[in-house]
Amino acid sequence: EFRRVLFRSGFDYLDTGAMYRCVALAGVRAQVDWQHPEQLSAVAAQLHIDLTGNRVLLDGQDVTAEIRSPEITRLVQHAAGNNEIRRLLVLQQKRFGEGRNLVTEGRDQGTVVFPHAECKIFLTASPDERARRRHAELVAKGESITLTQVESQQKLRDDQDEQREYGGMRMAPGAVPISTTGLTLEQVIDRLEQEVRAVQQRGAAAPSEAPVPLQPARDQQGAS
Repeated sequence: EFRRVLFRSGFDYLDTGAMYRCVALAGVRAQVDWQHPEQLSAVAAQLHIDLTGNRVLLDGQDVTAEIRSPEITRLVQHAAGNNEIRRLLVLQQKRFGEGRNLVTEGRDQGTVVFPHAECKIFLTASPDERARRRHAELVAKGESITLTQVESQQKLRDDQDEQREYGGMRMAPGAVPISTTGLTLEQVIDRLEQEVRAVQQRGAAAPSEAPVPLQPARDQQGAS
């Protein structure tokens, strides 16, 4: 849905979650010991991640589908919770945003990566709504999982996000909170576009200073 916002606005898109998933996939391939985070950090420091259009390239290989597998979803927390890796990817994200109008989403985008963004949006939804959406998404992909399992995983992920020392879950100063509970996808997209257009009409800053972090508080399934 974030891509639909940028299609309407003409902005580029930065999928920060895909970056952390790439690190997790590289860790699997390198057979790192997940109990030794320094091994994953060393792997991450050597990677080249290219977010080109709708594709995600890891060291030149298209891994767009592979990074969305259940295994990577389970392991991505090792990348997202690693402070050294987060600092490394934050620097890459900042470079990606230089000289361009950008829609970006992630838990630390409005607080750490682009604190001076012209437009910050903090998406929320009730726990029940989030679990229902996630369950429907996974079932549609052919995964066998119960709603109860989704709720349990969601609670664990939320706790990890809130306790994260670096880049943890918090609403950025000046962010606009938007509750998506009870809204259709099209209604959410319309609401996001309204916020972006309002900023543009007030006179946005130069492209290098005007990314639009969509910070998914309790709505997206959040790979970052």
